[in-house]
Amino acid sequence: MKNEFNLAFNEVLEEKQLPKEVILAALESAMVSAYRRAVNASSAQHVEAKVDPESGKVQVFAEKEVVEEVQDTRTEVSLENARKVNPIIQLGDMAIIESTPTDFGRVAAQTARQVIQQRIREAERGAQMQYFERQLGEIVSGVVQASNPQTTTVGLDMKAEGVMPANQRIPGEKFRIHDRLRAIIMEVKDGSRGPQIILSRAHRNFLRRLLENEVPEIYHGIVEIRAIAREPGQRAKVAVSATQAGVDPVGACVGVKGVRIQAIVKELHDEKIDIIEWNQDPVIYISKAISPARVSGVYLTETEKTATVVVMDDQLSLAIGRDGQNARLAAKLTSWRIDIKSVVEAAGDTLGKLHSEPGMQTTAELEKDNVARIGEILGKKAEGRPITPEEYTALAQFVDRVERRSIERQRIEDKVNAERLAEARAGIPDAAFEQSLETLGLPEHVFNILTEADYTSAGDLLLAMKLSPDKVLGLAGIGPKAMQAIDKAVKDTTTVIAAPQAVEPEPVVEVAPVETPSLEEEPVVEILGTPEVIEVAVIETTAVPATEETAEVSFEELFKLGPETIRPSSEEDDKTDKKGKKGKKSVEYQFDEDRGEVVGRKKHKRGDAEWTGEDW
Repeated sequence: MKNEFNLAFNEVLEEKQLPKEVILAALESAMVSAYRRAVNASSAQHVEAKVDPESGKVQVFAEKEVVEEVQDTRTEVSLENARKVNPIIQLGDMAIIESTPTDFGRVAAQTARQVIQQRIREAERGAQMQYFERQLGEIVSGVVQASNPQTTTVGLDMKAEGVMPANQRIPGEKFRIHDRLRAIIMEVKDGSRGPQIILSRAHRNFLRRLLENEVPEIYHGIVEIRAIAREPGQRAKVAVSATQAGVDPVGACVGVKGVRIQAIVKELHDEKIDIIEWNQDPVIYISKAISPARVSGVYLTETEKTATVVVMDDQLSLAIGRDGQNARLAAKLTSWRIDIKSVVEAAGDTLGKLHSEPGMQTTAELEKDNVARIGEILGKKAEGRPITPEEYTALAQFVDRVERRSIERQRIEDKVNAERLAEARAGIPDAAFEQSLETLGLPEHVFNILTEADYTSAGDLLLAMKLSPDKVLGLAGIGPKAMQAIDKAVKDTTTVIAAPQAVEPEPVVEVAPVETPSLEEEPVVEILGTPEVIEVAVIETTAVPATEETAEVSFEELFKLGPETIRPSSEEDDKTDKKGKKGKKSVEYQFDEDRGEVVGRKKHKRGDAEWTGEDW
């Protein structure tokens, strides 16, 4: 049969929805705090508690010093009692002894209660933080607890509270207390009073999650949401595509008789939603994004990423939308800048382009038979006379022909410019683009102007001067004198970069050949004096000529060359004049008693004093 402690313990687990280990740790920490408060123990003393979750029995253990005579029971224990726990313990050691008080007292119990509440509260906050961080960007459901013009407080799971700012609500929505609503979690922050959860119903991802919940094909990946453009509470456009053949992505999102999309519209406070099919071709994609208006033609300027959309006059207001909303959403959805024109306006602009632009002569020559008719139709429109559908069609065809030829001409020009740029770029070394503009030595004001114009390296300036010097001259503050300085810096830089780098040749070591004497020309060795002092006179040797290019030879390499190159000879070899004439040196061999061997010493004619340098 379960006791009262066990029942209360399980009740706390169920109410707080926390792990069993967390509650046990809170109880043990509370018992330690209660013990310290009951016996007035120091916080430096090690104290631990054990709680049995089945019986509710509490045991407190404290670290105490083993002494012969106990004077303070809080920090000392006798040797006899200590050996009941550890038989081999000695005097002066520290022992963990059970010190559970018989009665904690009212103050200690109150302290334990506060500690338990604080620990459980901290555990709840940590669990809430982890739970809602995993739910970031997902839809959650809650009950409105309070609402005012600034914020709406929503009660969520795990006794957490979410806050929805006014700018994250759908315009026109009003909530009452106890209303249930759905929103996505935008942000989760750790606050002093628990996690701060920011909710939103105006974010476009809220519409994305609603579509995933209502359309099984999107949830399972058969239909993919490519882009969403939304103005909360008014209108939204969604581009979808199918990942499997034979699936209608728009029909899957709308549902039978619009049942799926109507559920989402109701959730979004009657927000209008346009579902369009995504297409890889920008022309087709933009044409569908302008829906429900019918488009006569779409003409792209890829360099500026601008699309000119031509519609009939009766479709112009529908294409633009109220306050430009339809065009604005289409631009957000496609990421193109969209310029919407009526067919009459587009025809007038095209006609003016044929007469004004120099590159349109060929097209104007081809369209000379139609120009008069187009001018007549535009004149009728300007006078307010009605235009027939055939004439509207003629205007649209005229605009389409001229714009297509203009686009094709622009593509050819772009290709030529790209080839020209590549050719100019190939003539400039890569090192120039790594060289800073500061190294050109330009005047300070010229350097500042070029830097502001995004010329960051010497290569950029060289390329600009090679392609279009007038563009550099057209910069504000650049005049003839500044251009002269730039030209000089460019020429100097080009000369320095183009000049081949001189490579210093490695020094060549020349060693004169050494003639090896034949056996018949062996040097005559004459022994003079005692064995301790031996003089060796070489009658004839071949000397290595001393030149400036002769490499220095180390002592070890000297002996590797053979005895012929050592050149020990008579005293006449010691005579060498200052003009570099060859002389002779003499070497005297003596027996060194300390080393126990014969060593050679150089002999110089400097009076009677002999050179006593380092031994060979």
